[in-house]
Amino acid sequence: MSNILTEANIRMNESLATKEEAIRESGKILLEQGYIEEAYIDTMMEREELTSTYMGNYVAIPHGTEDAKKSVKETGLSIITAPDGVDFGDGNIVKLIIGIAGKGNEHLEILSKIALVCSEEENIDRVLQASSKDEIIQIFNEVE
Repeated sequence: MSNILTEANIRMNESLATKEEAIRESGKILLEQGYIEEAYIDTMMEREELTSTYMGNYVAIPHGTEDAKKSVKETGLSIITAPDGVDFGDGNIVKLIIGIAGKGNEHLEILSKIALVCSEEENIDRVLQASSKDEIIQIFNEVE
């Protein structure tokens, strides 16, 4: 995951008011790092309207629609920690937002690695309590 997740892709201890803000911020990181074209961010919002990207364990994994693939330049991840939580609807509180842009079918491999990390509540706690971006990268690299 070395070129997919870098320190520049991580924001820690953010305060996000709404689900929309959380999704747009995760997309903005992907845009700033050159993984996507701006149009991808709107498809992330469209995707959220179809089905919530809330995964349980305080985690949401916003990503674009199937049609959005053309807006992906390179596979990438963004990670935002929001210790105060963001309401993703239906009482689902999210503290870890993982934005994904996958080229071709590469997102499937990334999703499976994220699922391995996020299936363990203790890993999510470790990410949320991490004192550095490097520490977060280490947690995600443990599942290689």
